[in-house]
Parts: sequence; structure tokens; C-alpha cells
Amino acid sequence: MKQSEFETLIEEGYERLPQWVRDKIKNVALLVEDGPSEELRALEGLDEDETLLGYYHGIPLAARGEEYGIGMTMPDTITLFRLPILEVAQEDRLDVRDVIADTIWHEVGHHFGMDEHEVREREREHGIGDHRPPSDAK
Repeated sequence: MKQSEFETLIEEGYERLPQWVRDKIKNVALLVEDGPSEELRALEGLDEDETLLGYYHGIPLAARGEEYGIGMTMPDTITLFRLPILEVAQEDRLDVRDVIADTIWHEVGHHFGMDEHEVREREREHGIGDHRPPSDAK
């Protein structure tokens, strides 16, 4: 799948978020990379057979104080990793659109200030992300 096609699916996946969720997302850029860098893999303590589908980097909404946004504030980022997402979709016979949408949902949970355990609990409650291996999308 070409990068441009993947980016279109990301736009569709973002639009699948409920409107009330999209309304609360502030100062976040969605990015695409082929896979996590070696530095990120080391930071997350990933083994050779582990990967990430997505990664949130920034200051969660729950941690932003009164000073947030004063002056130049770079956006938080949600990075989706194209090759691991395509691999999971193929291996688990899932629609890549669903894997992308679930990954966006997961990373938005981190943007809202949820830790990994809280995000996964919410996903279980809503039947989201059942395809993810336990180490994924930290």
C-alpha cells in the first residue's frame, strides 16, 4: 500500500472517532512512519519480535497546566507505523481500516492522559483493539 493511500485511511480512521472525542483533541499532529526507530524501540524496551503500531508523544491533556500554550508550543504527535499495521492486518486477516482506527483510538487515550493499563481497560470495555499484542502501542 502506498503512503498516500495509507494517509487517506488515517483520515478516515480519525473521522471514525466520536465527535465529542475529536472536539477534545487539542494541538496534536498525526504522523506516519514505516516503523519505530531504533531509539524508540530502545526507549520502549522492545524485544526483536515486538513492535509498535502507534506512539503518542507529548503532554497529555490531563497534565497541561495554565501555562500550556503560552508562547510557541509544538504540537503533540501521534505516529502511526505503516508496516507493522499492514503486517498485523494481513496476519490477523483484519481490515487495515479497523487496525488504523483502533490504533488512533488507543493513542488518543494516551493524549487524554490514560496510562497503558487504563487505555487497554477502556478498549476491552468497548471491544476495541482486540488484535493488538500485549506489548504494542505503548
